Amino acid sequence: MTEPTLRIVIGTAGSGKSTVAQHLAREHAAAYLDKDAMSARFVEAALAAAGYDPGDRESNAFYLDRILPLEYDSLLDVAGANLRLGRPVVIDAPFSPYLSDPDFITTARKRFQWPTVEVEVIRVRVSPTTLQQRLRERGLERDRWKLAHWHEYWAKHGGQACTWTGVLLTEFDNDASTDHRPRP
Repeated sequence: MTEPTLRIVIGTAGSGKSTVAQHLAREHAAAYLDKDAMSARFVEAALAAAGYDPGDRESNAFYLDRILPLEYDSLLDVAGANLRLGRPVVIDAPFSPYLSDPDFITTARKRFQWPTVEVEVIRVRVSPTTLQQRLRERGLERDRWKLAHWHEYWAKHGGQACTWTGVLLTEFDNDASTDHRPRP
């Protein structure tokens, strides 16, 4: 059996990371793990049950401190289960709170018992104008806060660097003015 691969597609909401991740999953016959598909319903229910706006994830300390870490733990745990089965995996998630931790992937390997695996991170980038337009067009409740606090959101997430060590990092320009075929 060959070593499985792990591709992690990161980028801001609306950057097109899901399109790129789905393309890669098809191309490599990989398990496709989308954070929002795996947890959005639970997150919204938990926020509503706790008395919070289910669409506000960006400014909600309860979400950021209590729920978000569980979302990512679940995602990385399921990725590990697939990797141990010898399946290649593509993860579709922004990972914003963790990009500044150089040891994040090294720690995840140990915590979730990943086998020896090559990790490629594909960062999908777009201009602020393109991103704002895409968020408006898709009209999701969870984007309402981002658009209402655009400058704050873009300042925090728009230029965020991925500092993870032990990974191959690929940048993918997915702006409106470029060819949208994923090439990573």
